[in-house]
Amino acid sequence: MQNMFPTLTTLTHAFGGCSPFAQHHSEPQSQRIPSKWLARHELYPAWSIGDDGKNKAAQLSDAAVAEFEKASSKAQEKVGKIEMYSPKFYAACTIGGVLACGLTHTAVTPLDLVKCRRQVDSKLYKGNFEAWGKIARAEGFRGIYTGWSPTFWGYSIQGGFKYGGYEFFKKFYGDLVGEENFHKYKTVVYLTASASAELIADVGLCPLEAVKVRMQTTIPPFAKTTLGGISTITGKEGFAGLYKGLYPLWGRQIPYTMMKFASFETTVEMIYGYLPGSKSDYGKGAQTAVSFTGGYIAGILCAIVSHPADVMVSKLNANRQPGEAFGAATSRIYKDIGFAGLWNGLPVRIFMIGTLTGLQWMIYDYVKIFMGLPTTGGAPPVEKKN
Repeated sequence: MQNMFPTLTTLTHAFGGCSPFAQHHSEPQSQRIPSKWLARHELYPAWSIGDDGKNKAAQLSDAAVAEFEKASSKAQEKVGKIEMYSPKFYAACTIGGVLACGLTHTAVTPLDLVKCRRQVDSKLYKGNFEAWGKIARAEGFRGIYTGWSPTFWGYSIQGGFKYGGYEFFKKFYGDLVGEENFHKYKTVVYLTASASAELIADVGLCPLEAVKVRMQTTIPPFAKTTLGGISTITGKEGFAGLYKGLYPLWGRQIPYTMMKFASFETTVEMIYGYLPGSKSDYGKGAQTAVSFTGGYIAGILCAIVSHPADVMVSKLNANRQPGEAFGAATSRIYKDIGFAGLWNGLPVRIFMIGTLTGLQWMIYDYVKIFMGLPTTGGAPPVEKKN
C-alpha cells in the first residue's frame, strides 16, 4: 500500500529553508536542483529588511569610525604628541571632564528637576511622568528643562577641575608614596586624589548650583537666566549668598566623587581581570564599553552614598532663611523631614546618576582616545616572579 503521508524529502523540497527538520545533502550545494515550489526571494523584499538594516547599520558604524579616526589624526597632528603627565595631558583631561560632565548633567535636567522638587516637597508629584505632564501644561516644554543653563556652566567648570585635577593628584600622590606603595595602597591614592580634586571643583560649582536649585524649586522659577539668578541672589544676600551651600555641597560631592573614582578604577580592573587576555588586546570600542559599565556600577554606589547630603543641599538652597547659621538650618530641616526624608527620590537618583556616570566615563575616555591617550584604568599589574 502506498504511503499517504509525504516523505521528509518531499517536505524539504516543498518548504525549502522553512522546514524545521534537519536537512542532509550528500551533493555539494552548487549541484543541488532548486525545487519549483521554492519562493522567489526577490519578489518578497520584506524578508531581507532585517539583513538590510544590519548591513546599513554596519556601514554607518564603519563610516563613523573612519570619520572619528580621520578627525583624531588631524587633531593629534595639530596638537602634537602628548606625553603622559605633561601640561598637554592635563589640558586634554580637563577638556574631557568639561565635555563629560557639562553635556551629561544638562541632558538629564528633566530628571534632576523632578528630583529636586520632590526632595523639597514629597507630596508635589506622585511620579516622574505626572510631574513632567504638570510642568509642561503649566510652563510649556521649556519648563521641563528649567535650570539647564546653570547646570551646563556649573558642571562644565566642575567637570574640568574634577577630572583634570584627579589625574594631577593621582600622579602627585602616587609619586609621593612611591611605585611599590602605590600598588599596595592604590585605593587610598584614588580616594585622596579624587577628594582633593573635588574640594577645588566645588568652589567653581557652588554659585551655579545655588542658582540651579532655586530655579528648579521655586514655582514659577525665581529667575529666567543664569546671570539673572546670580544678580537676584547677590542683590538680596550679597556674594556670600552664592556660597551658603558650599559645606553641604562638599558633604555631598566629596564622598560622591571618592566613590565614583575609586569604585570605577576597581571595577574596571576587575573586568579586565576576568576577561581573557590583557587590556591592550581589546579595541577602542570594547575599552569604552568597559568604561561605561564600570562607570554605571560606580554611579549606583555614588548615588546611595551621597543621597542624604543631596537632599540637604536642595533643602538648604531652597529653604534656608537669610542670616540663618548652617548648623541651625540643618537641624531645623532634619526635624521637619526626619531620617526617612533624607532618602526621598533615591530610585530616581540611582537611575539618573548611574546612567550619567556611565556616560561621563565613556565620553571622557573617548576624548582620551581622540587625543591619542590610553583609556582610564586597567588590569592589575603582573606580579614579578622571583
